[in-house]
Amino acid sequence: MSAPARPGSTDTQPPAFSPEAITAGTRRIREHVHVVTDSTRRTLGLAFGPRPADEVVGTLPPLYPEWLGGRAFCEAHGVRFPYVAGEMANGIATTRMVTAMARAGMLGFFGAAGLGLPEVERAVRELADRLRDRTNWGVNLIHSPAEPGLELRAAKLLLHHRVPRVSLSAYLELTPAAVLCAARGLRRDTDGSVLRPTRVLAKVSRPEVAEKFLSPAPAELLRRLVEQGELSADEAELARRVPVAEDVTVEADSGGHTDGRPLGSLLPRVLMLRDDVTRRFGYRRPVGVGAAGGLGTPAAVAAAFALGAAYVVTGSVNQTATEAGISDDAKTLLAQADVADVTMAPAADMFEMGVTLQVLRRGTMFAPRASRLYAAYRTHPSLEDIPSPERQKLERDVLGAPVDEVWERTKRFWAARDPAQITRAENDPKHRMALVFRWYLGSSSRWAIDGDTGRRTDYQIWCGPAVGAFNRWTAGGFLAEPENRTVVQIALNLLEGAAVLTRAHQLRTYGVPVPASAFAYTPRRLA
Repeated sequence: MSAPARPGSTDTQPPAFSPEAITAGTRRIREHVHVVTDSTRRTLGLAFGPRPADEVVGTLPPLYPEWLGGRAFCEAHGVRFPYVAGEMANGIATTRMVTAMARAGMLGFFGAAGLGLPEVERAVRELADRLRDRTNWGVNLIHSPAEPGLELRAAKLLLHHRVPRVSLSAYLELTPAAVLCAARGLRRDTDGSVLRPTRVLAKVSRPEVAEKFLSPAPAELLRRLVEQGELSADEAELARRVPVAEDVTVEADSGGHTDGRPLGSLLPRVLMLRDDVTRRFGYRRPVGVGAAGGLGTPAAVAAAFALGAAYVVTGSVNQTATEAGISDDAKTLLAQADVADVTMAPAADMFEMGVTLQVLRRGTMFAPRASRLYAAYRTHPSLEDIPSPERQKLERDVLGAPVDEVWERTKRFWAARDPAQITRAENDPKHRMALVFRWYLGSSSRWAIDGDTGRRTDYQIWCGPAVGAFNRWTAGGFLAEPENRTVVQIALNLLEGAAVLTRAHQLRTYGVPVPASAFAYTPRRLA
């Protein structure tokens, strides 16, 4: 960030009334600014430094990016900025990214979804070693309806290694794994408040789901966890007094799993719900509510804070960062996208349920090809029942290999991950077909991560329209250069720009004739 103004500044420049001078004044966010009138008392302008002799309409105090969100969020998580780099599955949100965010005074989550437990454990050990003196980092736990056992084992792994923060995503219902993360280790402080060794943040895109995380854990789930020896009776009792999540992130039109809801409608709804639930249960501290989805420009970030977000979470734009665990080839495709170059496609982890996620459309045929597989799955009871001409087209145009060969690869994968899936598939032809088709969906993400250019048209790249907005904002400037696009520079520029735009809005509400140029923040190197 640029250096703050010196206390007691003696700036004696004359008041600014021209459009150019007012635009320049909106950039001086770290100084007091006086709104003054000219000699006719009809035109408003800006003055800096000591209170001027001209008639002063009002004075605005300094504004810092750190102050845009809720201070309670920053204090709770030990961060300087109310900003989170969200998890991106299959390790795209890397340990390097999480480490960089933590050291910059922000919060980042490792993208554990889609990875095997050994890979997750290696990442957790690495982060714990790198950030042993910090707690502002975490790991993602994704809802896995087809693999509840794996989800629970992942939760236990994170708790065993004392991961300080866990981000829960894609949940429609509370599961034993989610509740275990929220309740394990709860204890009372000397003042009677409940202390949490693991702080849970939950991504939600529906009010009915948000209410589950805003409320205490269900008694039945807690009872079962106590009976299974996963929780003590004292932990379960304390869990009935606090919300499941410490913070709830309202996820609007994001990449990956999304309901595509507009942030301007969804965030106020969840904020009102949060206040209702807080009164209902008498919480000492209201749950923090943040915003995610569509945040690719300073204007979008400023709008999220103006709507009442305590913090913001970015995702899609961070795939273009130097630390992102995705190939340069995929990053090039992302850099060419505009806001309309995204579409919906079947999700690998919830394929049988018909759940979709948002992916890049431009430069890849993944979405229509994956949709062909789902159509075949819905239409036919088994692979053997697919008419030969249709099956041959799927093998040639989508899978890129014979079905029998794909099944052998699939069996090898599940033999290491969850052998019960193979047993089920051998007794259920419909499930066998789902696993074969899910091989393509799962592999397509790996091809994009590895940069397998022979399968470029099959790349599955999760992103929302924020990527296109980000590309247009950064075009031709500092952040347009790939080597400058670190996750921290992206964050600092989005926050700095949001503060500048917030100042411009403040001045406009005073009646200052703020020109359009004041709302166009240009990225630059910040520290």
